[in-house]
Amino acid sequence: MTAQSFRRVAVIGAGKMGLPIACHMAGRGLHVTACDLNAELVAAINRAECPFDEPGLAELLARARRDGHLEATTQTAAAVGEADAILVLVPVLLTPEREADLAGIEAVARLIGKAVRAGALVSFETTLPVGTTRRLGALIAEQGREPGRDFRLVFSPERVKSRLVLERLGTTPKIVGGLTPACAEAGAAFYAAALGAPVLRVDSLEAAEFAKLADMIYRDANIALANELARYAEALGVDFAAVRAAANTSGEAQLLLPGIGVGGHCTPVYPWFAIGDAERHGVELALAADARAVNDGQGAWMLDRIERATGSLRGRTAVVLGLGFRPGVKEHVCSPAFLLRDELERRGARVLVHDPLYATEELAALGFAGVVRLEDARADTLILNTAHVPYEALDFASLATHGLRVVADGRNLWDPAAVRAAGLVYLGVGRP
Repeated sequence: MTAQSFRRVAVIGAGKMGLPIACHMAGRGLHVTACDLNAELVAAINRAECPFDEPGLAELLARARRDGHLEATTQTAAAVGEADAILVLVPVLLTPEREADLAGIEAVARLIGKAVRAGALVSFETTLPVGTTRRLGALIAEQGREPGRDFRLVFSPERVKSRLVLERLGTTPKIVGGLTPACAEAGAAFYAAALGAPVLRVDSLEAAEFAKLADMIYRDANIALANELARYAEALGVDFAAVRAAANTSGEAQLLLPGIGVGGHCTPVYPWFAIGDAERHGVELALAADARAVNDGQGAWMLDRIERATGSLRGRTAVVLGLGFRPGVKEHVCSPAFLLRDELERRGARVLVHDPLYATEELAALGFAGVVRLEDARADTLILNTAHVPYEALDFASLATHGLRVVADGRNLWDPAAVRAAGLVYLGVGRP
């Protein structure tokens, strides 16, 4: 296989990952069609209007449209029928029972089955439970195209993250697992040409799916370990930041940062794909399940500390700073802010949310009471969820004159001495 084998690419799902990937491939000379059900998003892409705050994307999109290498459409079946390679990047989240919600991606597989051309490559990049790609291939086959014979089926997980996508697409090793060795060879050749990144072949679809889940579980468990050790440090009156820095000099430890919780599409979601499936195979992933409980419990742990230090939260006003799950990113999927809100309300507090990236109307649509100026909130409790840059320079002395009593620094953003100098109670994660 050579780059010439894959001149036309269809990317199904033109979201915050799909569109940058499509633009990157278009920038390498491929003709890419970004497919999405959102007609407004498709229209914006075709006008070369960048819909996402991703560094470098606006310029790359404009160039790809100008050069004629990228187009967007809602007519996914037509794009699939013309494509040499089809990449699937539609989201898979959790059902209320914490199972993978596969309805959307199964519908995509059936659509691909109706339109895929002979010899095409079909690559699922959406993170999936182990064994799902093989089942999706069977759904495609229901329409008459046999995977491994009529088209080449691979799983190659997306491995980059928001605001770093274009920076890392060409350097992060691309894991590729195929239904057959020939499928894997085709997938490896495609990604080497389309991304310019190193390619790591594994021996099956399941191994590639498992590798992505293992990566996410490791991260979640590492953060949970840091959170538990930070709790211990709090009890001892020891600064965990210094402990962590010292421990990580061994060359063998790599403790991540503790915090008030873990958010996003990935880390809070994907461990459950493995936990449930492992149970069905007679295996208990106790550490992975415990990590989820620890990380989701960090908000309640911080509220317990607030109440121990300053009394019950009932009847008090608390402002959660930051809805987004990462600094500078307008994305709130599984943000710890939701858990904080629910737990604060359970304890009888009035809850407000402030985030410079969201309008109050947007916050209201998500079930939050928003506040524009912190001074107007007259809150006695401030809880940092997201370390947005504007929060670095908060005037704590001014906020104290407007009723603030306690600052819960969920991301260890501020100097404890500076906060306490304003006459406030300061509580940080793993800080005495």
